[in-house]
Amino acid sequence: MHKMTTLDNGLRVLTVRLPHVQSVSLAFFLDVGSRYESAPLAGASHFIEHMAFKGTQRRPTPLDIAEAVEGKGGILGASTGLETTLYWAKVASDHLPEALDVVSDMLLHARFKASDVEKERAIISEEISSTLDAPDGLSQLLVNQLQWPKHPLGRDVAGTRQSVAALSRGELLGFMADHYRPGRVILGLAGGVEHDQIVTWAQSNMAEWEPGSPADWEPAPAGPPGPMLEVKFRETEQAHLSFSFAGLSRGHPDRFVLQLLNVILGEGMQSRLFQQVREELGLAYSIGSFVSNLQDTGAVGFYAGVGPDRAEEAIRAILNELDQLRQEPIPESELVKAVEFVRGRMALSMEDSFTVAAWYAEQRLLGPEVLEPPEVVSRFEAVQATDIQRLAGAIFQMEKLNLAIVGPFSQNGDRFRRAIRF
Repeated sequence: MHKMTTLDNGLRVLTVRLPHVQSVSLAFFLDVGSRYESAPLAGASHFIEHMAFKGTQRRPTPLDIAEAVEGKGGILGASTGLETTLYWAKVASDHLPEALDVVSDMLLHARFKASDVEKERAIISEEISSTLDAPDGLSQLLVNQLQWPKHPLGRDVAGTRQSVAALSRGELLGFMADHYRPGRVILGLAGGVEHDQIVTWAQSNMAEWEPGSPADWEPAPAGPPGPMLEVKFRETEQAHLSFSFAGLSRGHPDRFVLQLLNVILGEGMQSRLFQQVREELGLAYSIGSFVSNLQDTGAVGFYAGVGPDRAEEAIRAILNELDQLRQEPIPESELVKAVEFVRGRMALSMEDSFTVAAWYAEQRLLGPEVLEPPEVVSRFEAVQATDIQRLAGAIFQMEKLNLAIVGPFSQNGDRFRRAIRF
């Protein structure tokens, strides 16, 4: 069971004591990501995350920061998403004070030295180029643009080379001042940790962090009526296919139904897509599905890497699996297996202290409710086969389809338009 205390400035301190482990995972979970950026500030959240590792007054170089945690055998990291930013560390329990000091120092006292900003600008540009050079990553970026055109959700979290080149040090600091506020942050810890000690530490070290106003974000667009198709020429050995359909928001009552639908379709080797497209038809080595749930929208996505001469066949095979779920209820035995898959994967993941901290912190940060693992399992067990079929019929509609293809093809896409029909 987790404990949470809110400081006067709004910072929430959340802990989960795991007496059987000898380590602690800690993270600052921030309610800010790339969807909070205007077009001129595209990539600002990701840029700021990079700059946190460049140095502080007390730890002037990246090596000083790395050695402070890795020198104790710990792990240090960060990530930026569409709606969240995360700074984290995992250390042996007796090194928790140093890890807290390092990560909070990075978060609150990054120097943003002008020369470091320019150096990191070049590094991020190379990171963006790497994504554009990777055909699987490019296909995913293109399908996001189809689903959320001219919207922050459709952009690369890192921004574009043009936006990153134009971001000034002052703009980065201004964005940080607007969004890095304690009322939008949870300090979450799990492992060998005492709640009262962490609250005392936070009151001593984080109480001066000044609160701010909640930030606005641009609602997701409905998107144009589909099917939407984009083909991008690349001299590749495979065709890279990324599909997406409009999904569900984080608080939608059908979100548990959707998770099971995803498991049945494309998660793991027992899934329908893996068994049919890979094992039966031999069309793909890599194939799978995913679900993302955001504040006001979501996505259901599929990816496959196939031979260029069999791309249309693969598209038809994938769409046929989706249509079967719309037309026929799944067998009860398949539903039972999907629930057991989710239950087992959840049990495995909760053996990791970072996952435990994130389980509670992300629910507290993002909502809509805080559920214990057994409660989530009960929600999955309540799903019926008729729920799966109903939701498949609502989501897998041709006018909601987005498909991006990267490979050695003409960009007019005529050969693929004939394939995207139920």
